[in-house]
Amino acid sequence: MDYLIDSFYSAGGLIFGFDPEVYFIVWTSVRISLIATILAAVLGIPLGVLISLNRFRGKGAAILILNTLMALPTVVVGLFFYALLSRRGVLGDFGLLYTPWGVIIGELFLALPIVVNYTISAVQGIDKRLLLTCKSLGASPVQEASIILKEARFAVMAAVVAGFGRIIAEVGVAMMLGGNIRGFTRTMTTAIALETSKGEFELGLALGILLLAVAFAVNGALYKIQKGK
Repeated sequence: MDYLIDSFYSAGGLIFGFDPEVYFIVWTSVRISLIATILAAVLGIPLGVLISLNRFRGKGAAILILNTLMALPTVVVGLFFYALLSRRGVLGDFGLLYTPWGVIIGELFLALPIVVNYTISAVQGIDKRLLLTCKSLGASPVQEASIILKEARFAVMAAVVAGFGRIIAEVGVAMMLGGNIRGFTRTMTTAIALETSKGEFELGLALGILLLAVAFAVNGALYKIQKGK
């Protein structure tokens, strides 16, 4: 018990003493996750609107695949992109493996199905009379999509926040594609795993507390968005 109390005390010293290494790891995690989330939003929101508003053969299968991808283990995603980004892979010449952009690509794939699925649900939850009104007034597809997104903005924002929440706490992709390189690709989750295995429980605990704080902030933002809706 004394060991645990001492560990919390030491972890608090690292957090409130603004240890440079701790906060650089936090910044690396947040920066990588934010970039991946922004890219997922840019790609996923239009794709979700497009799927929701159009009828096409295989739509049900596409949604089923997206639902499956939402539950895909991060190590499987990491393994797939490792094969693509390694020297013998299709994208090996770009030298993205063990770089922040390698992690971003993998985490983008994790967040994208969430953003697309939540956007589809948001658009499908819009009052059908709004869609009929847009069509009857001769709105173009772009105008129709803009009106719908404005109406569903809170749910779409929640989709983006949920995507960020999915990737900020993952470890498989960050470890396999980033390599956990100190000062370069080391994130909170990979650092926690490494430091704990080395016996540096205090540093791992400090990062764990900060990761919980980030998760709390993400869920708080999601709650506020849903409450605003």
